Amino acid sequence: MTGLIQVVGGAVVDSLADPAALLVARRSAPEHLAGLWEFPGGKVEPGEEPEAALVRELAEELGIGVRLGPELPSGSDNGWPLNDRASMRVWFAGITGGEPLPLEDHDELRWVDLRDSEAVLALPWIPADYPIVRALLEAVAAPLRQPG
Repeated sequence: MTGLIQVVGGAVVDSLADPAALLVARRSAPEHLAGLWEFPGGKVEPGEEPEAALVRELAEELGIGVRLGPELPSGSDNGWPLNDRASMRVWFAGITGGEPLPLEDHDELRWVDLRDSEAVLALPWIPADYPIVRALLEAVAAPLRQPG
């Protein structure tokens, strides 16, 4: 155990097989993050598997059911560093039920075109998310590789 807070995020896409659009969420709180875009998700609870935490968080925050696809590789077992206290693992996710709504922590949701990387990167993302966004854009430019 590293002592890091483990956070999970969903790269919610229109299609796990051939993602062309990504659902992004604009933070409404805390104040220093309000107005910035992020991958929806949240903290993994004690004893909870990260994948189960992501499914739970997306249901709570957006009101959707999802099927998880591959994890976006970060090069670290802990995931993508967010700050000195937390890291985030990110999975591709496809919607299996519900209509995404900003139920918790967000005031707007938006589908962005993954084929327009300049427009995606032009959004005011939470600073720690930029490397994740760049990796995601690279991953969808090449075919998604299933593990194994």
